[in-house]
Amino acid sequence: MTRVEVLKRSDLSYAGYEKLEGRVYFAVDPAGRRNAVIVDLDAAPPNAQGRVEFSADFYALRPKTGGNGVAIVDVVNRGNRVTRMFNRVTAGSDPDVGDGFLLRRGFTVIAVGWEFDLPAGGGGLRIQAPAAQGVTGIVRTLIEVDRRAPTYRLADDVPAYAPSDPDGPDSVLTVRDRLSDAPQTIPRSQWRIAGDAVSLDGGFEPGRVYEAAYEVANPPIAGLGLAAVRDIASWAKHSADAVTPAKYVYAFGQSQTGRFLREFLYLGFNADERERLVFDGVIAHIAGAARIDINRRGSTPTAGNAFVGTFPFADRADRDAVTGATEGLLENDRARRHQPKLFLTNSSVEYWIDTGRAAALVHTTPDGMRDAALGDNVRAYLFAGAQHTPGPFPPPAAGRGQQRANPLDYTLSLRALLVALDRWVREGTAPPPSRHPRLADRTLVRAQDLAFPAIPGVQSPRAVAPGRRAFNGLLPASGGEGAVQPLLVSQTDADGNEVAGIRLSEVAVPLATYTGWNFRNPEIGGTARLVGNTGSYIPFARTQAERDARRDPRPSIEERYPSRGAYLAKVREVTDALVRDRYVLAEDVDTVVNRGYEHWELLTRTTTTSASAR
Repeated sequence: MTRVEVLKRSDLSYAGYEKLEGRVYFAVDPAGRRNAVIVDLDAAPPNAQGRVEFSADFYALRPKTGGNGVAIVDVVNRGNRVTRMFNRVTAGSDPDVGDGFLLRRGFTVIAVGWEFDLPAGGGGLRIQAPAAQGVTGIVRTLIEVDRRAPTYRLADDVPAYAPSDPDGPDSVLTVRDRLSDAPQTIPRSQWRIAGDAVSLDGGFEPGRVYEAAYEVANPPIAGLGLAAVRDIASWAKHSADAVTPAKYVYAFGQSQTGRFLREFLYLGFNADERERLVFDGVIAHIAGAARIDINRRGSTPTAGNAFVGTFPFADRADRDAVTGATEGLLENDRARRHQPKLFLTNSSVEYWIDTGRAAALVHTTPDGMRDAALGDNVRAYLFAGAQHTPGPFPPPAAGRGQQRANPLDYTLSLRALLVALDRWVREGTAPPPSRHPRLADRTLVRAQDLAFPAIPGVQSPRAVAPGRRAFNGLLPASGGEGAVQPLLVSQTDADGNEVAGIRLSEVAVPLATYTGWNFRNPEIGGTARLVGNTGSYIPFARTQAERDARRDPRPSIEERYPSRGAYLAKVREVTDALVRDRYVLAEDVDTVVNRGYEHWELLTRTTTTSASAR
């Protein structure tokens, strides 16, 4: 990093903190060992010193004095900050502050743009990446519609690309019913690319999965986004002139950027150009066993294409029968000597989602046949029964899914894990043990072996199709791209709630069934497929009479709990136990109990509830 330009400085509503906004400027050595992995960096125009220059948007929250000496690099998701999850930012709160959790604890927060393909003027943090001169590449984008449509705008997904030869031989359109199916090529005479749109005779059908591929020229060097995150973190930690100085630096990435961090670590970016450790601690959240397809010519990091697992899945090296390679996310020649303390946190969705995020492979062998030991510096946690990010509460009527979206709120547990990571790095206090399902105790099972109850109006998840592997250009056979992955999930109890992982009060003292899957509504087609990132919320009947009328096998609320007070006492008991085990903070117990009260009132004051709540 060569310099920072602070364009705006403002006080926060939280006393003692200020916000910085501006741009940062970089110049990397294309011949440097730590940059050699960046695809097409040798095709970028160099400056007079032979370095490749680029710039990015910058944002920081910092204490004016003091602080705890720790900076968290917020790896922005499509330009948007993700550390807001720790602060429980709501629609009515200051988006930089929320409830002030990170600020009360003295953290500095830093964010930098790393995506080149965000829409201009959208307000997100972006990188200005140079183009690879004189090269062409193939861009791929998935097309899914909820209503029949004759045309699809490619620029909605990949605004930085325009086809260079729309009628050329590399322009291909395929279709399949599920991502696990083999794609079928649509005859070239039936579709066309014009400008930034692709059109299909008869229109795109709802519920089907299309993929368009086309050639582009002089593509941006997307992998420089990895260098931007590396270098701003190294600057904060090692530079005497940093405006956000820190003794320790952590990274937090969520979903897309959890996958970014897995790619970042795998490619060796946790060492800077001077071979110094970059991140002391990393939380790669809701990424599953996937990485992001950023370091490839024609990459589309903002588009929702690459949700699938990518070998190596687990942190430690293991032999993969598909490729014959023996590698780990951290145990490879690029990453081995600069490993952070790493938390891999996932919801149930990352185990279930039929795009193939395959979270179980984080803690099993590549074939899913045996449990795999994690490194001493790694922990893996499942938030049992949760969806990707918590749905709204009270849950609204079902939308794209057959069931209402899952409102289980794991954010209080996530911030307890951040505190645990902080203590691990700064004090050497070991964090709570990993909590996830295991083959050895039969809490990790194949989807078809799930003991999920037969609930009227609820489609069985046992037939969910597994996903396929993604591309890895550093390994033989492209990392086994396209190979079917095992679909392994947490076993459930008689209510359909998961038995393994961090079981928060919603599933330990339930008023409903919470799942990491939700089948598509017939109105949008593809009912054998799952709604992306969405779980299900299926409340219990209020009374035994209602239960009997529905033929619901799950006991009703009145059969489970003699009173609201008895229910809330159990909620507090379970949450106090989680506090003792360090999966929840003591300061958040009352918040959990209050949510339990609201949930009880929601379900018991109504006369009817519905499995689908439509």
